[in-house]
Amino acid sequence: MTKEVRDFVIEKTKDLMAAHSCSAEAKAAAQAWLDAAGTDKEAEETARYIEELEADIMPVDNLIAFAESEMGAKVFGGEEAAKGVAEHGRQIKAAGGKYCDCPACAAVAAILEKKEEMLK
Repeated sequence: MTKEVRDFVIEKTKDLMAAHSCSAEAKAAAQAWLDAAGTDKEAEETARYIEELEADIMPVDNLIAFAESEMGAKVFGGEEAAKGVAEHGRQIKAAGGKYCDCPACAAVAAILEKKEEMLK
């Protein structure tokens, strides 16, 4: 991985960890990757990190379905708020987006755009 790619991923990883919507698992994987960046453990942790990020990013169809569920209403603070999230998801999809655009998913998407370069 080049220094430029590493620096970009470090910046986006910090964004991910600061996001209110970042899962505990993603935060732990992010910290493990940051700890390994630039060391002999970087390649191993990079593979693990990418695996976790790919598992955590929410496809927009899943966002819509979750927002329209009973659990979605609880998570998003009520039925009306959840309806708004579902509508936002439909707007993302109509604009050609593939993933949720919350701060965590946006950071993950940016990192995963560099996946091939990270694995070099």
